Amino acid sequence: MAVIAPFRGVRYNPEKIENIEEVLTPPYDVINEEEGASFLKKNPYNMIQLDLRNTGQKAATDSGRYTDAHARFDRWQDDSVLIRDTNPAIYLYFIEYLHPSGKKLTRKGLVSLVGLAEFSEGIVKPHEETFAGVIQDRLELMDECGAQFSKVFSLYSDPEQEIMALLEAAREPESVVRAKDRDGNVHTLWRVSDPDALARVGELFADKSLYIADGHHRYTTALACRERAQAKDPNLAVDSPFNFIMMYLCSCEDPGLSVLPTHRLLNLPGKISADRAAGRVESAFIVQELAGGSREWLVDAILQRMDELAMAGGLPALGMYHAEEDRGFVLQVREEAMHSTILAERDPVLQGLDVVVLSDLLLYGIFELSHEQCVEEHLVTYYSDHNVALDAAVKQSVDESDSTPVLFLLNPTRVSQVTDVADKGEIMPHKSTYFYPKILTGLLLNKLSDDRKEKG
Repeated sequence: MAVIAPFRGVRYNPEKIENIEEVLTPPYDVINEEEGASFLKKNPYNMIQLDLRNTGQKAATDSGRYTDAHARFDRWQDDSVLIRDTNPAIYLYFIEYLHPSGKKLTRKGLVSLVGLAEFSEGIVKPHEETFAGVIQDRLELMDECGAQFSKVFSLYSDPEQEIMALLEAAREPESVVRAKDRDGNVHTLWRVSDPDALARVGELFADKSLYIADGHHRYTTALACRERAQAKDPNLAVDSPFNFIMMYLCSCEDPGLSVLPTHRLLNLPGKISADRAAGRVESAFIVQELAGGSREWLVDAILQRMDELAMAGGLPALGMYHAEEDRGFVLQVREEAMHSTILAERDPVLQGLDVVVLSDLLLYGIFELSHEQCVEEHLVTYYSDHNVALDAAVKQSVDESDSTPVLFLLNPTRVSQVTDVADKGEIMPHKSTYFYPKILTGLLLNKLSDDRKEKG
């Protein structure tokens, strides 16, 4: 089902860029304004100059930012700051990292082109919603520059790890780039250009579906860019670069694949005591208060209890920490609440997800906060690191405002839950998954030009 193809990757020239770590960035959509400015200070050739920061959910109106990026892209190629590999390749991309649990892991993936397919075809499957404003911004950038600057992160099933074993055996001895990200994780790329290995990889992917883990907007943007190209040329060739997108692909069964939880800090309108908050949720949750030790100990104890309940295979359990009173609770959903009207509207594949129980049953149901209100009033902030979330909750608790910060802790969404939801054609709530580590932008770029018409 999936069409996989090698490509001539564009990358930074090590003879021009002495320190590759100065020019690489995380994905555009996690870079705030302050971080963007710091990247520019590191190096004028930083990727933030090409893969521009996200303009949010409102469509951008300043077309100059796109033409400026295009001019830089052309100039950097003319000056050999960016070079293009001579031969098509699939690239092995490994990340050595420290999991928050303290384990040292290596996530093994590959970077290739993937044939674009509409979601309705069931070849590439999403699990998140996209926003038109973000897509419009990315579309103008992609179309103007004629390139894909960042990769879509997708999953595939390969229980025997046959694809990765094949590529590892055929990879070139020397890596083309090795760099650390801001968390100290080590990212390494190798080329695989052996024709027999590439052909075999293509055959192995032919009967697989791909599941988007991160990059739904990037994928949808590529579909829109192809539509523009087809409007200009109704006879667009099947092998046109506009029919492909650059992807980072990782096996669902890879031992180094990690999904972190995304905790929610709710800035609850009005003042509410811990007892009152716990009392409100008792109708739908079994409430257990934990006590003792520091606030850090308390949050760790809540997370440990949640993990125990998840390992036991019981109903979803959440953590609730009231920062103003330094009190913490474990909330396990009641059986009868799972059959409530509000959850009954959801597909069964979604009903057991922690994030759905939190958003539908607790936020929208018990606290009567609509999704629109949460977004418009910025009531919810998302954190993958519970310690950072705790610090933010404590800081908010001492502010003189007519609101109450309540931290809700979640277990991570399992990879099997992501694929099950995607297989059913359903959509998870916003920020349901956090695949860690993030892949870097700038290691490889993909030009939307026909290799047959370009000398390289």
